[in-house]
This record gives sequence, C-alpha cells and structure tokens, in this order.
Amino acid sequence: MKTIMPLGDRVLVKPLGAGEDKKNKAGIIIPDTIGKEKPERGKVVAVGEGRWNEDGDGLVPMRVKVGQTVIFSKYSPDEIKIEGEEYFILKEESILAVIK
Repeated sequence: MKTIMPLGDRVLVKPLGAGEDKKNKAGIIIPDTIGKEKPERGKVVAVGEGRWNEDGDGLVPMRVKVGQTVIFSKYSPDEIKIEGEEYFILKEESILAVIK
C-alpha cells in the first residue's frame, strides 16, 4: 500500500458511510445523493506537520490526530482515489468537530 503524507495543515480522511443508501421507518430507500449538503464523517488516516504561524518562525501543531472520527463540511474536501479506495484531503480548519 502506498503511504500518503498530507502537507501543511491538511488532513487525509477515509469517509465513513459513503455510498450507502438509507431507509426511513416506512421502508422507503433514501439515496445517498439526498444528503449531500450535510456535513460528512470520516476517520483521520494521516495529518500534515501543521501550518506556519503568521510570523513564519514556527509551526502551529495540528489538533486532530490519526484515528479520530471527525465531521467536516461536504464541500470542503478534495476527493482522491488510492488503489481503488476513496479518500478526502481537507484543511484542518474545515473540520467542524471530533466525535468522541
């Protein structure tokens, strides 16, 4: 397997629940395309080293860590495929929350 290391303040995320249709209580299937404007969830696979501070003399450390489950805005990530698997690369500022 290839190793991907995000640069700067970017995060590599494996989407959770992508491509799954859901059923409501009445048994009606709701396609995945309906909820495209809702935040997405994913598991952090890799993180960059952080971003440089405004003075350019030090790195601001990343707050998210590998293995955490996060919620992020649907329109913020860049989608990539690696060996047939879908991943997202997004800036740390696009992460809305960490699920504990």
